[in-house]
Amino acid sequence: MSLNVIFSKSLKSKADTAVVFIYSDKTLSSSAKEIDKATNGLIGAALKSAAKFSGKSGETLVIPLMLNADFDRVVCLGLGRIEDVDRDIAEMSGGKLFQTLESVGAAKIVLFADEIKALKKIKNEELSAHIAAGIQLKAYKFVKYKSKSDENVFIECLNVITSSNIKTSKIFSVLDCIVQGVYTARDLVNEPPNHLSPVKYVDFINKELKPLGIDINVLDEVHMKKLGMGGILAVGQGSANPPRMVIMRWNGSNKKKSKTAPVALVGKGVTFDAGGISVKPAAGMDEMKMDMGGSAAVVGTMKAIALRKAKVDVVAIVGLAENMPSGSAYRPGDVIKSYSGKTIEILNTDAEGRLVLADCLTYVQKKYKPCFVIDVATLTGAMMVALGHEYCGTFVNDNILWSQMEQASSDTGEKLWRMPLDLAWKKDVKSQIADLRNLGLSGRYAGACTAAGFLEHFIEKEMPWAHMDIAGTAWSKKEKPTVPKFASGFGVRVLNQLIFDNYEDK
Repeated sequence: MSLNVIFSKSLKSKADTAVVFIYSDKTLSSSAKEIDKATNGLIGAALKSAAKFSGKSGETLVIPLMLNADFDRVVCLGLGRIEDVDRDIAEMSGGKLFQTLESVGAAKIVLFADEIKALKKIKNEELSAHIAAGIQLKAYKFVKYKSKSDENVFIECLNVITSSNIKTSKIFSVLDCIVQGVYTARDLVNEPPNHLSPVKYVDFINKELKPLGIDINVLDEVHMKKLGMGGILAVGQGSANPPRMVIMRWNGSNKKKSKTAPVALVGKGVTFDAGGISVKPAAGMDEMKMDMGGSAAVVGTMKAIALRKAKVDVVAIVGLAENMPSGSAYRPGDVIKSYSGKTIEILNTDAEGRLVLADCLTYVQKKYKPCFVIDVATLTGAMMVALGHEYCGTFVNDNILWSQMEQASSDTGEKLWRMPLDLAWKKDVKSQIADLRNLGLSGRYAGACTAAGFLEHFIEKEMPWAHMDIAGTAWSKKEKPTVPKFASGFGVRVLNQLIFDNYEDK
């Protein structure tokens, strides 16, 4: 769901709920002081008696008002120490605010975003825009397949009152484009696998992205066979649903195409991963519908880029396949030939994502000569063992690219942790009977690192490259302030920020 958010200098219509800022040590904002005065000190009295509310960032306190008051209730939103407030805190606070508003059945809300002179890490117009974005991120729900939804949504409108309403509205309009990209990524990851086969995924991409001006080219199994894409074809050959490779292009740069090296994004799109012949245990296999989370992040990023009309050239490729066991499935012991020409010995058919990515990475480098390549994939369970659901393990072969990604991570709150690329792991995936093997000699040890080492064999010399293993961050059973349970949409925000800060025409 997407809320109706408006920014104005004064209240445009009657509201049932007023939201005011409270700072650390229960200091009131100017609007909170005005409402407190109008209600004969009700806010001050409520804060004094609320022992558990101290004004920390994200804390909320609901104060019911009298029948003849301008509002039914006031919600106090803690912002903590003003000098500490940044984009991440603002969005986190907005997410927690949404939960409170929903719990009390608020329908029409007015948020008094008073100007704060003591802000150091964020501007006033950015503060209220990011709070609104946090509300939007938390408002997401996936109830598409409920015959009768029990997810009641009361909120109709959010009116943000700010003296810098025009500037704030412009900032929020960009953030809202990114939120829509996150929503798209979440929708894709949440989709049941019988509704998101590779072919149906292509239909979704065409429907969502073509109207936005993104050029789309689809390679079917016949075309991929002619090109010699043995990696993605092997993964998909055991399924009744044939694989697809989708190439998406956004040409937003002001520069001549001949002189512009595009940004390149690659996503793993295994729409369901049963493990193939190396079949997974039954317990938790339903979660393998999320094994296309990397492709979802790439598709969501492309949507956000197009919606905000980014002045940059981007080429994105997603490899879509279903990894199933059958009489036609590829087997442990097989040797296949990838699009790069390198042969690969199959040791485990559940190490399939790297085979899909290998062909996609080769194709994007050969065809488009990008300025850098970032692949995004729910690649290894080993990454979840290492970093859980909190950080995305990120392997980067270029220090400049990593510094840019690290800054984008800090700005968006999507946590990246740099993992080591080492020649030892690149050697660990060499085979005795083929060029490579799809499982490291070290077995289950350093599994995420040997997977990255495998992918590195398909990166051209001098090509800046990053591999984001989002196995843990693409989804979680734990709810967070701006992230619902299950699909998180991770990657859309950090990739957008990286591109905006460093690669767009200004």
